[in-house]
Amino acid sequence: MPDRHYDIAFRSDLRLMDVAWHRYFTVHDVEAYARACWSEFDRHGFYPGYLLRMDMSRSAIQPQDALAMFRTHFAGFPQARRIAIVTASALARLQVQREMTQSYLQIFDRADTAFAWLTQDVAAVA
Repeated sequence: MPDRHYDIAFRSDLRLMDVAWHRYFTVHDVEAYARACWSEFDRHGFYPGYLLRMDMSRSAIQPQDALAMFRTHFAGFPQARRIAIVTASALARLQVQREMTQSYLQIFDRADTAFAWLTQDVAAVA
């Protein structure tokens, strides 16, 4: 899809779900995105305890109505072991801190730093 506003990649060797957002989501976008996340998660054989990197550096903040849809569609999504959010935006950081309160979440300015933190204790490095 040429104008898709997200990418989802899986690294089975690291048990890493790697997501990049390229713009904000509308209410209608969230359902398709959630469906893709759930189906790809299952297709790749992932299970709770995986690593999650969400690169939001190109997406800015999300509208409030979309945030409500994220809460609805991701309720019950398997729990990660660590979550690394990538954004340099102060507003996006505040939004993430308000919406995602997991104790195993960290926010980073750069994707490479987030990756290093996520994989620091992974035995098998690609």
